[in-house]
Amino acid sequence: MASEAVKKVLAAEEDADKAISAARAKSSEIITSAESQAAVAVQKRISDAKAEADKIRTNNKKKLEEYSSAAEAECNKKISQIRSSAEKNADKAAQLIIEEFFS
Repeated sequence: MASEAVKKVLAAEEDADKAISAARAKSSEIITSAESQAAVAVQKRISDAKAEADKIRTNNKKKLEEYSSAAEAECNKKISQIRSSAEKNADKAAQLIIEEFFS
């Protein structure tokens, strides 16, 4: 009777060890799958972030080109105005010098 009880206990322990082993294997499988899915998700997010950053860079480059073009046009306009004013002033200065020395 006692030996029958010992056999049942040993069989139960063996079944428990098999169940624990199977649970560990399933747990390892689940963890591996989750890690793989997480890696894919991280790579997708990195890819999405890179695409968004590229889009922002392109947009900023376009805005910079527009700003630079407008700034250059404004500078050229002001340079032209200054040059015109300087030419007028040079003509007046030359006229005054001529009048001073030859009057």
